Amino acid sequence: MLSKEIRKHFPILDQEINGHPLVYLDSAATSQKPRQVIEALNDYYSYDNANVHRGVHTLGNRATDHYEGAREKVRKFINAKSTQEVIFTRGATTALNMVAQSYGRANVSEGDEIIITHMEHHSNIIPWQQLAKEKGAVLKYIVLEEDGTLSLDKVREAVTDRTKIVSIMYVSNVLGTMNPIKEITEIAHAHGAVMVVDGAQAAPHLKLDVQELNCDFLAFSGHKMCGPTGIGVLYGKKELLNEMEPVEFGGEMIDFVGLHESTWKELPWKFEGGTPIIAGAIGLGAAIDFLEEIGLDQIERHEHELAGYAMEKMSTMDGLTIYGPHDPKKRAGIVTFNLDNVHPHDLATVLDMNGIAVRAGHHCAQPLMKWLECSATARASFYVYNTEEDVDRLVEGLRIAKEYFQ
Repeated sequence: MLSKEIRKHFPILDQEINGHPLVYLDSAATSQKPRQVIEALNDYYSYDNANVHRGVHTLGNRATDHYEGAREKVRKFINAKSTQEVIFTRGATTALNMVAQSYGRANVSEGDEIIITHMEHHSNIIPWQQLAKEKGAVLKYIVLEEDGTLSLDKVREAVTDRTKIVSIMYVSNVLGTMNPIKEITEIAHAHGAVMVVDGAQAAPHLKLDVQELNCDFLAFSGHKMCGPTGIGVLYGKKELLNEMEPVEFGGEMIDFVGLHESTWKELPWKFEGGTPIIAGAIGLGAAIDFLEEIGLDQIERHEHELAGYAMEKMSTMDGLTIYGPHDPKKRAGIVTFNLDNVHPHDLATVLDMNGIAVRAGHHCAQPLMKWLECSATARASFYVYNTEEDVDRLVEGLRIAKEYFQ
């Protein structure tokens, strides 16, 4: 287990909710922010606030150095070959939409296939639905196994020579399932398809290496990995990004503008129209520094242990259903569950009255809820600042809720 000293870096955790010490178990929705990130944002606005790339004055140069320095931190974090392959976006949703609207529109035709799974977040479903409708393409779903995992045999059955895009989340935000992305990428490439990875739940918890995975695109958000809201990343292989057209047009992304024709800047700036997300990128850079100081391997191990501990404790409760893989080694630090005859929103409300923050609802995964044959679930998601004591508080809160509703 990671040291409890890590909690001291997160000022928001040092408070009471409804008369109880806060137990925050909703990091899959958004993580809390360490002082290092908060201070990085404060320092930028206090001392370096200026627009980037345009000015020649000192503040502008400092802001540009910090902004592009953050891009280099992201490059190292995911082991991209070049900073030209790192595009700052508003989040994973924007990044996935960029791939669908730019690469997808140019490369998908009538009758072509786009393949996803039932476990995807809406952000990795709707862009492909819209693209398929626009192009007359076929949107196919890989059927999940009973425990919520993906079978590579089913992947091989689904991917054909008509497949142009395979887009799958690395880690399920509901089931916690960790998908075999490297192997799926090999299958996609064998049929000439590109591999898009929704890494929103992976980037905060796993060591990512886009060269080892060999994926073509990877999207993730900063706010789930101790960074600010409103900043995300699209990684794309340089040769693919060079062929793609921008989806936003205006300042910053142009090279030359005439009355009737314009040309674009080189990568990555041709995809970053307008004033970029300067403070967000700087905050994300600080978050990466924080996570790498702890070590992603350590974080992953910590979460596996917490998930295992939580499942062991929660499995002793009668009437509690836990969804997803039962082997903690096959799942990230997410435990999704339902208590018999108690609506997840009611359950989350009782837990909140005891200072415990969990998520309740469909988790932006309605097709998966249908597959699970329920309308909603409750979800506890763990991160670097959570402890076994937090799990014990959750289990006690569940007992209180069970007694209350009975």
